[in-house]
Amino acid sequence: MIDVPWLVVLAVGSAAVGALGGLGGAVFLVPALVVGGVEPIDAAPLGLISVAAGSLAAAPRQLEHGLVHHRLGITLEVAASAAAVVAAVVSSEVSGDLLRVVLAVSAGGAGVAGLLRSEVRNVALPEFAGEPPAEWPGTLGGAYAGPGGVIPYRARNVPQGLVAMVVAGAITGLSGVSAGFVKTPAMRELMYIPVKVAAATTTFTVGITAATSLLVFAGQGRIDVAAGSAVALGGLVGGVIGAAVQERLSPKGVRRALSIVLVVVAVVVLVDP
Repeated sequence: MIDVPWLVVLAVGSAAVGALGGLGGAVFLVPALVVGGVEPIDAAPLGLISVAAGSLAAAPRQLEHGLVHHRLGITLEVAASAAAVVAAVVSSEVSGDLLRVVLAVSAGGAGVAGLLRSEVRNVALPEFAGEPPAEWPGTLGGAYAGPGGVIPYRARNVPQGLVAMVVAGAITGLSGVSAGFVKTPAMRELMYIPVKVAAATTTFTVGITAATSLLVFAGQGRIDVAAGSAVALGGLVGGVIGAAVQERLSPKGVRRALSIVLVVVAVVVLVDP
């Protein structure tokens, strides 16, 4: 097992980047642990602890700025968590090579799509100038304070979004990676949710998915208390940092940073033996 101080440092860095783009820190922490010699079966629960802690830490700032859409998040999370439980139960029977390919294709495809898209789908409208940045009760729409003023949005293609969440939940349960790299791009590209709202809502929901899978892993006796405590500490600190940095970036900056990170993750996942 990696030394506890290094484990805290890794968790801080991965949770910070994860909260910034709504990816969930495990997409960085788990590969790093495996490369460092930790068995995948032990790395997966630590990745989920990082995700849960980062989600909890980032939530207050993102909620304060009206970026989290609870109704949309819970709607999508029902599908993701159900798939995560099933996948966690059968995780020991799935080929690691197959999972690696699925992870790489999902991350790389989402990253390339984000880099290629240049148009702005959600723009500020003068008639919404007095609208507070928040979700609209009883709907899958809302408004947030973005460049140029208040920007309204409404979720589209919800059935396709639910299918993407099933895939994301399955990846979480199988690998211990939060699959935020599927959730955020799916909300952004399929459902036309602004990237900052998608990232913040994903950060909120991946914590729920992670906690669901952790219950299964705890029942299997796969959680190391000392290592898990170190990761939780790092995840809490990293989540606060990531949320603060996200607030200061433009939507275009967040999208580009997210896309580049996704492409890098895809390459690392494919190259890692």
